Amino acid sequence: MGVVNITPDSFSDGGEFSSTQTAVARARQLIDEGADIIDLGGESTRPGAGGVTLDEERRRVLPALEQLAGGAVPVSVDTQKPELMREALAAGASMINDINALLAPGAVEVVAASDVAVCLMHKQGTPADMQSDPHYQDVVAEVLAFLTARVQAVRAAGVAADRIAADPGFGFGKTLEHNLELLRRLDRFNETGAVVMAGLSRKSMLGRITGRAVGERVHASVAAALVAVQKGARILRVHDVAATRDALAVLEAVGREG
Repeated sequence: MGVVNITPDSFSDGGEFSSTQTAVARARQLIDEGADIIDLGGESTRPGAGGVTLDEERRRVLPALEQLAGGAVPVSVDTQKPELMREALAAGASMINDINALLAPGAVEVVAASDVAVCLMHKQGTPADMQSDPHYQDVVAEVLAFLTARVQAVRAAGVAADRIAADPGFGFGKTLEHNLELLRRLDRFNETGAVVMAGLSRKSMLGRITGRAVGERVHASVAAALVAVQKGARILRVHDVAATRDALAVLEAVGREG
């Protein structure tokens, strides 16, 4: 899943692809690099970020979606707002990627009335405050319980199991040690019954480990992606598609016998 942030303030590439023209060009570049899904987002969810209005998020996302929908790969829209989910689906989105796990009133119903995929993510707190003091008794058990409950609730609303992905939400209300423990035991999240998605690309946990700035974390991001796949992830949400695909090709070649 190649990330395209149509925002002025995302943590990694804020402002770089904030126009429709640059966002569409970036998406097409990622497709050329081997992305299987494009994820468009119009609201930054970096630590400390505030929200944006529906009108602003709509203005950022829908024009790019309309140019990309029905193209070479499916397009996901990263949003928490049921109104935008509905409009994105009407404009041709194939997936909703919701950091709020469809908890907003009406969100489950929007997805259930369609035939698209959905990713349910765990977070503690909101982007504005989630990194102020994250705490858990047992981070794996608590995140797993939340995602299992959300998958069951969404399935009960009529969404087929094979349409659902679950994301433990690396960096969303977690310390470095919380993130590492989730990655060590990522295979547990197959217990949700959903496909596991991992979003580790360029995140601050990698900066803490390596001492590298955001733009210098491609090697750490690829390493984290390989670990995630070996631990059971089946969707990788990344900024550096070509580098990740190359590393996965080597991993796959080593795993083949004969």
